[in-house]
Amino acid sequence: MTNGAQPRKHTVVALVEDRPGVLNRVASLFRRRGFNIDSLAVGTTEEAGISRMTIVVESENGIVDQVEKQLGKLIDVISVSHLTHEDAISRELALVKVACTTEQRREVLDLVDIFRARAVDVSPGSIIIQIVADERQFESLLENLAPYGVMEMTRTGRIAMLRGEETTAMHEPEPDDVQRFHQESGRRPEGALPYVSD
Repeated sequence: MTNGAQPRKHTVVALVEDRPGVLNRVASLFRRRGFNIDSLAVGTTEEAGISRMTIVVESENGIVDQVEKQLGKLIDVISVSHLTHEDAISRELALVKVACTTEQRREVLDLVDIFRARAVDVSPGSIIIQIVADERQFESLLENLAPYGVMEMTRTGRIAMLRGEETTAMHEPEPDDVQRFHQESGRRPEGALPYVSD
């Protein structure tokens, strides 16, 4: 990193066309530019045909500005928002399998309650814990579970949403003929050409 700048995790939200190849084009952009994706969560939105990508990138501020600009040039990307410095809620879901004897079960379950998580499977030698939390709370739970032995873990990427009435969503309805055109050729055929994968 230059000038002693410390990398931090940035949250970028992109609204994209829900069509084959979009995820590959976005991932290829990051690969070509040497940007590392810390997490990537993709899902449907309130509008049919539009998906929402929440991308967490660990980098300096200047690099994230480049990420936003490059994403905005992809033909299937409708809009890009940087939520890191905004008043936003962020969460991720995780499942954690913890080694746990019958004697330890009560104390592990008490710990789970403190973090507002819940046990979703209990066996004689382990417990699977489900938690929905921000990254700091999740890391704190992991630290407390470590002495018991974390056997396995899986977590989704971060998802985020602005607080209050402000949104990153699209709200203006399109006429039927415009919607049909977008479904056939993408929303930005007049914009810059899409990046190729290689």
